[in-house]
Amino acid sequence: MMRRLLSLLALAASVSCVSAEPFIPTIETTNFASSLGVDLAASTKTPSGMYYRNIIVGGGAQVPDTGHTSVSVTYAGYFRNGAMFDSGNDLFTTNNGDRIAGYNEGILGMKVGGSRQLIIPPALAYGSQGYGSIGPNQILVFTVTLTAIH
Repeated sequence: MMRRLLSLLALAASVSCVSAEPFIPTIETTNFASSLGVDLAASTKTPSGMYYRNIIVGGGAQVPDTGHTSVSVTYAGYFRNGAMFDSGNDLFTTNNGDRIAGYNEGILGMKVGGSRQLIIPPALAYGSQGYGSIGPNQILVFTVTLTAIH
């Protein structure tokens, strides 16, 4: 009886050693809804870990990688399951720190009239805190069209 109790206690101890670290998904191992049209093989991975894919390159002026540039875009933001969490028009200044890092980074280098898909890891979005309807550690997918550089 004592031997069986000790065996059960040992088993319980080994099972209860579960990590307290939160699960943080990676873009490469995530299953995206087919409606999003995510194609990592056709996308460019940046050094920061996000992916982008030009849907339409555009033919107008190009957003510079450096400096502060005022831009207008239309956008739609999705969770990886295909549910839209936001859409609209946005006027903002690049490299200003007032947008999530992945969104800002994804706009850089775009040409007016161009459209891009941005696949943003949690570290470049809202991280472990989340924001509003966006829970912690969410991978976000945006479709962004650059309508003007001011």
